[in-house]
Amino acid sequence: MKATFRSLLLQAAGLLWAVWGLVACSTPARITYFQDLRPGESEQQVVAATEIKVRPGDKLSIIVNSRDPQLTQLFNLPYVTKQLGQGNLIASGNMEGYSQGVSGYTVDEQGMIDFPVLGKIELAGKNREEIAAFIKEELLAKNLVKDPVVTVEYMNLCISVLGEVASPGRYSIDRDKVTLLDAISMAGDLTIYGKREKVLVLREENGVQRVYGVNLCSAEHLYTSPVYYLRQNDVVYVEPNNVRARQATVNGNNVRSTSFWISLASLLTTIAVLVFK
Repeated sequence: MKATFRSLLLQAAGLLWAVWGLVACSTPARITYFQDLRPGESEQQVVAATEIKVRPGDKLSIIVNSRDPQLTQLFNLPYVTKQLGQGNLIASGNMEGYSQGVSGYTVDEQGMIDFPVLGKIELAGKNREEIAAFIKEELLAKNLVKDPVVTVEYMNLCISVLGEVASPGRYSIDRDKVTLLDAISMAGDLTIYGKREKVLVLREENGVQRVYGVNLCSAEHLYTSPVYYLRQNDVVYVEPNNVRARQATVNGNNVRSTSFWISLASLLTTIAVLVFK
């Protein structure tokens, strides 16, 4: 009888160890990017590049330079920041203890900004190069500045990266073309628990929130995705895989967790050995 009971306990412990092995081996094996690429053999067509286009609410730095600095100051919005412990600003123009920079233009709901001298100009739907060229043409056409150089920079354009990445957060857009791979790189890459085959990109289009899925394991799927090139305010979300989902419990020790099966199998094995020693 004891031998039979001992045998049953050992069989139960063995079964639990086997179940745990299956659970452990259920970790998604697809953790490698671009599995369909073969060095020297594979070529992938990339979706047509899309540049960042200005939208209402975007803030831009627009600086005009020329051979006559005094003249171009009319078109640059200065702001003054006080350095702590340097006294008060004096109206006569004493700037000691202050640093001067250039303020930005916020695009209104109609897609326009109020530019010095030129007045209201529409920027929505234009990229940085188009905005700089448009302002330069207007300055030349009205004979306001000779040989102007117009520089346009983004000031508040960001993308968000959330979920199973090393450093989730908001990241600034500092160039015209930002890809999904750029965003993942800025966030420190996916963790081992992130789903490579299902990365979500949330994008607002025409007042509607759309969700796109991207499979990073497939280069063809990634490079042809409409969200391969990101836009301002896009949200990239990396879902947790099954291993992370099993760990997401109140105390990390429910019946789906690996630690539970290890503990139970060890307990049964110990009982069997001690009782029937």
